[in-house]
Amino acid sequence: MRRVEVLGVAAAAIAIAFAAGAMAQSTKVRGVSKTEIVVGMHTDLSGVAASYGVNSANAMRLRIDEVNAQGGIYGRKIRLIVEDNQYQVPRAVQAANKLINRDNIFIMAGALGTPMNNAVLPDQLKAGVPNFFPITAARQMYLPFHRLKFSGGSTYYDQIRAGIKWMVANKGSKRICTLYQDTDFGKEILEAVQDQTKAMNMPLVDTATNKPADTDFTAQISKLRASNCDLVVMGTIIRDAIVPYGTARKMGWNVNFLGQSANYDQIVAGAPGGATEGLYTMAGTILPYRDTANPTVVAWMDRYKAKYGNDPNIGAVYGHALMDQLIFALERAGKDLTTDKLITAMESIKGYRDIFGGPVVSYGPDKRQGSSESFLFQVQKGRFVLIEGPVSYGS
Repeated sequence: MRRVEVLGVAAAAIAIAFAAGAMAQSTKVRGVSKTEIVVGMHTDLSGVAASYGVNSANAMRLRIDEVNAQGGIYGRKIRLIVEDNQYQVPRAVQAANKLINRDNIFIMAGALGTPMNNAVLPDQLKAGVPNFFPITAARQMYLPFHRLKFSGGSTYYDQIRAGIKWMVANKGSKRICTLYQDTDFGKEILEAVQDQTKAMNMPLVDTATNKPADTDFTAQISKLRASNCDLVVMGTIIRDAIVPYGTARKMGWNVNFLGQSANYDQIVAGAPGGATEGLYTMAGTILPYRDTANPTVVAWMDRYKAKYGNDPNIGAVYGHALMDQLIFALERAGKDLTTDKLITAMESIKGYRDIFGGPVVSYGPDKRQGSSESFLFQVQKGRFVLIEGPVSYGS
């Protein structure tokens, strides 16, 4: 009788376990099916930052195609859905709403723009959609801590503080000023300048602001020159980095200018007529040039150009690096993919390094910024030349 009871209990336990397993298998994970994993991206495909958006999306597709051609992740193909936010907040919100609520994406990856991410994140996180490696170096991408937020590398804040520290130590800078966009992005640069000058017991001599679309910087440069600055820290992006630097040089004002990763684009280094020659820029990774790149990177550049008809830029570097990390995490998360398992897999990444020679990236249960290290470059003969790195303001 006891044997029958034991067998009955065992059979009941097996039945319960089977039912639980079947229920777990049938429980739908948003953006994950037996055949695919859906990744979303809102980025600029047609606006002022399209050089970042188009190339980062293309590089992500290239890496995805390579994985899918090998059978995908445990038999699931990755499907990337890209929406154009035109580098405008209302369009970013609209695009994200579609990706989250209609396309039912599993994860958002490579979303472009500080104000765009800031506008989208509250509803995105509420919906349980992780935000991975947004293409912005704003601190809000990992602060305040949220388990669904993962930021890839050093922030504008990290870069500027490390850059000022280097310029003071190596170039003798004493009178620091800043020119920054009157935006959330620009204010982050201002805060970094304020904090670093305060930490070094130095004055912030003067400031000037600009709108992102400004084309005349005569007034701002004249103001900073009159303050006798010997280092101008720029909270600008592409055109609004090239024009003020060129304006200063045309005026015969040859002090040092220091930018950050939003300036770190070959469009800036290759400005016509050598307009940015001598500009210093901090960045969170390394932009490869074919004649100095290692064979792995050269092969990647060839594949990219063969597929898209143009050479990869820094946006493509970001796209490859973020998708490579995401693929690594998806593989480590295992066959029964869930958001929790992906987060655990992300937290287990230690010592990752991209093919370009970027900084060492690590995450953890309480660590959502992959790296705080930066590299210092100077524009020389139309390209960015590595001067120092990796460096950090805390070292």
